[in-house]
Amino acid sequence: MGVSSSSNKVSFHYYYSVKDVYVFFVVLFFFMFFTLKYGYFFMDAENWIPANSLVTPNHIQPEWYFLFAYAILRSIPNKLGGVVGLLVSVIVLFVFSLARSSLIFSGRIFSPISRFTF
Repeated sequence: MGVSSSSNKVSFHYYYSVKDVYVFFVVLFFFMFFTLKYGYFFMDAENWIPANSLVTPNHIQPEWYFLFAYAILRSIPNKLGGVVGLLVSVIVLFVFSLARSSLIFSGRIFSPISRFTF
Protein backbone atom coordinates (compact mmCIF):
# COMPACT_ATOMS: atom_id res chain seq x y z
CA MET A 1 0.00 0.00 0.00
CA GLY A 2 3.01 2.26 0.14
CA VAL A 3 2.92 2.84 3.92
CA SER A 4 5.85 1.73 6.05
CA SER A 5 4.60 -0.33 9.00
CA SER A 6 7.78 0.14 11.04
CA SER A 7 6.91 3.77 11.84
CA ASN A 8 3.88 2.74 13.98
CA LYS A 9 5.83 0.35 16.19
CA VAL A 10 7.03 1.00 19.75
CA SER A 11 10.12 -0.75 20.98
CA PHE A 12 8.96 -3.27 23.58
CA HIS A 13 12.13 -3.87 25.54
CA TYR A 14 13.19 -0.44 26.62
CA TYR A 15 9.83 1.28 27.14
CA TYR A 16 7.88 -1.46 28.89
CA SER A 17 10.85 -2.85 30.82
CA VAL A 18 11.65 0.55 32.32
CA LYS A 19 7.95 1.14 33.12
CA ASP A 20 7.61 -2.26 34.84
CA VAL A 21 10.79 -1.79 36.88
CA TYR A 22 9.62 1.69 37.93
CA VAL A 23 6.23 0.38 39.10
CA PHE A 24 7.94 -2.50 40.92
CA PHE A 25 10.15 -0.13 42.89
CA VAL A 26 7.27 2.23 43.71
CA VAL A 27 5.18 -0.66 45.07
CA LEU A 28 8.22 -2.01 46.93
CA PHE A 29 8.82 1.42 48.47
CA PHE A 30 5.23 1.72 49.74
CA PHE A 31 5.29 -1.85 51.04
CA MET A 32 8.56 -1.32 52.91
CA PHE A 33 7.40 2.07 54.20
CA PHE A 34 4.17 0.71 55.70
CA THR A 35 5.71 -2.48 57.10
CA LEU A 36 8.67 -0.76 58.70
CA LYS A 37 7.08 2.51 59.82
CA TYR A 38 3.48 1.44 60.58
CA GLY A 39 3.90 -2.27 61.26
CA TYR A 40 1.13 -2.51 63.87
CA PHE A 41 -1.43 -0.60 61.79
CA PHE A 42 -2.96 -3.70 60.18
CA MET A 43 -2.98 -5.88 63.31
CA ASP A 44 -6.19 -7.04 64.98
CA ALA A 45 -7.14 -5.36 68.27
CA GLU A 46 -7.56 -8.75 69.97
CA ASN A 47 -3.82 -9.36 69.66
CA TRP A 48 -3.23 -6.83 72.46
CA ILE A 49 -5.51 -8.58 75.01
CA PRO A 50 -3.42 -10.50 77.58
CA ALA A 51 -3.78 -14.26 77.24
CA ASN A 52 -5.45 -16.41 79.89
CA SER A 53 -4.04 -19.94 79.75
CA LEU A 54 -7.01 -21.40 81.67
CA VAL A 55 -9.80 -20.27 79.33
CA THR A 56 -10.17 -20.79 75.60
CA PRO A 57 -11.68 -17.70 73.93
CA ASN A 58 -15.24 -18.06 72.60
CA HIS A 59 -14.40 -16.79 69.11
CA ILE A 60 -11.98 -19.66 68.44
CA GLN A 61 -13.68 -22.33 66.37
CA PRO A 62 -12.29 -24.93 64.00
CA GLU A 63 -12.44 -24.63 60.25
CA TRP A 64 -15.62 -25.73 58.48
CA TYR A 65 -14.19 -29.12 57.50
CA PHE A 66 -13.54 -29.98 61.18
CA LEU A 67 -16.93 -28.87 62.49
CA PHE A 68 -18.41 -32.40 62.47
CA ALA A 69 -15.51 -33.69 64.58
CA TYR A 70 -15.75 -30.68 66.89
CA ALA A 71 -19.49 -31.27 67.39
CA ILE A 72 -18.97 -34.99 68.11
CA LEU A 73 -16.22 -34.30 70.64
CA ARG A 74 -18.25 -31.58 72.36
CA SER A 75 -21.39 -33.75 72.60
CA ILE A 76 -19.68 -36.78 74.19
CA PRO A 77 -18.18 -35.97 77.61
CA ASN A 78 -15.92 -39.03 77.75
CA LYS A 79 -12.62 -38.72 75.84
CA LEU A 80 -12.56 -42.34 74.75
CA GLY A 81 -16.21 -42.18 73.74
CA GLY A 82 -15.49 -39.10 71.63
CA VAL A 83 -12.67 -40.85 69.81
CA VAL A 84 -14.87 -43.90 69.22
CA GLY A 85 -17.65 -41.60 67.94
CA LEU A 86 -15.22 -39.98 65.50
CA LEU A 87 -14.03 -43.37 64.24
CA VAL A 88 -17.61 -44.62 63.82
CA SER A 89 -18.60 -41.48 61.89
CA VAL A 90 -15.68 -41.86 59.49
CA ILE A 91 -16.30 -45.59 59.06
CA VAL A 92 -20.00 -44.99 58.29
CA LEU A 93 -19.08 -42.43 55.62
CA PHE A 94 -16.54 -44.85 54.17
CA VAL A 95 -19.02 -47.76 54.05
CA PHE A 96 -21.68 -45.62 52.37
CA SER A 97 -19.18 -44.46 49.78
CA LEU A 98 -18.40 -48.07 48.87
CA ALA A 99 -22.03 -49.23 48.75
CA ARG A 100 -23.86 -49.13 45.46
CA SER A 101 -26.94 -46.96 45.28
CA SER A 102 -29.11 -50.00 44.47
CA LEU A 103 -28.20 -51.56 47.82
CA ILE A 104 -29.34 -48.53 49.77
CA PHE A 105 -32.21 -47.20 47.65
CA SER A 106 -34.32 -49.52 45.55
CA GLY A 107 -37.05 -47.42 44.02
CA ARG A 108 -39.60 -46.15 46.53
CA ILE A 109 -39.01 -48.86 49.14
CA PHE A 110 -35.85 -48.63 51.22
CA SER A 111 -33.64 -51.67 51.42
CA PRO A 112 -33.01 -53.50 54.73
CA ILE A 113 -29.57 -51.85 55.02
CA SER A 114 -31.11 -48.41 54.80
CA ARG A 115 -33.89 -49.32 57.25
CA PHE A 116 -31.32 -50.59 59.74
CA THR A 117 -29.20 -47.44 59.56
CA PHE A 118 -32.31 -45.25 59.82
